[in-house]
Amino acid sequence: MNIGIITGASSGMGKEFVKLTMQNHLELDEIWVIARRKERLEAWSDLYKEQKFRILPLDLQKKEDMDYLGKTLEEVQPHIELFIHCAGFGIMGRIQEISMEEQAEMVDVNCRSVVEVSSLVLPYMKYRGRMIYMASAAAFLPQPGFAVYAASKAFVLSYVRALRAESREKQLRVTAVCPGAVKTEFFNRALTKKHLPAYKKLVMADPKKVVKKAWQDNEKNKEVSVYGKVMKLTHLVTKLLPHSLFLQFIGRK
Repeated sequence: MNIGIITGASSGMGKEFVKLTMQNHLELDEIWVIARRKERLEAWSDLYKEQKFRILPLDLQKKEDMDYLGKTLEEVQPHIELFIHCAGFGIMGRIQEISMEEQAEMVDVNCRSVVEVSSLVLPYMKYRGRMIYMASAAAFLPQPGFAVYAASKAFVLSYVRALRAESREKQLRVTAVCPGAVKTEFFNRALTKKHLPAYKKLVMADPKKVVKKAWQDNEKNKEVSVYGKVMKLTHLVTKLLPHSLFLQFIGRK
């Protein structure tokens, strides 16, 4: 059985990746959609009646849900053609303004779930299968006022680079997607303690365009997908100049 797996499939970038997967008419027997909100996942079957979806309303923070995913994979023994990991969230605010529980939850969802879900799906990935991970341009540079989120996405970027190197024999196409601010539901939670900085509003991207570029870059087996001229320049500059220089100006009150 050839399948695709998309996490965070109920909203935001995950939702856009489901739509793009359908537009590309991949020969998938099933698409496994994973998120916490069951009713949103069930809507996919109504929208695309020609495609069989497996609805998995799972919370990737819960051990029992991860165990269920592992057992399901073991029982089905699928061939995974496409794996897209979009589950994650961020909260803007200085470290002391965000509760310890919320900070730990960011690390749990943004980092641990990447490791655990990847470890579960890797044995079933097809030769030259495709893996796409939502990271962020925040991964390029420490960000006062967004410290935990930026650090968690730096983890994702580092993990993806290592995974690519380890996957050479199987020739997996593994890509980290690193956009700047994107117009999604992400900021509904991210901004509970802060207003969106003006510079982020100026570079706010269309999620459809970000996802389309990520798809194309993954097809070309690019390590990192960066959408937009401003973010590409940011990526370049943060590689050339010391981070300490930027940190003198970022995050000042």
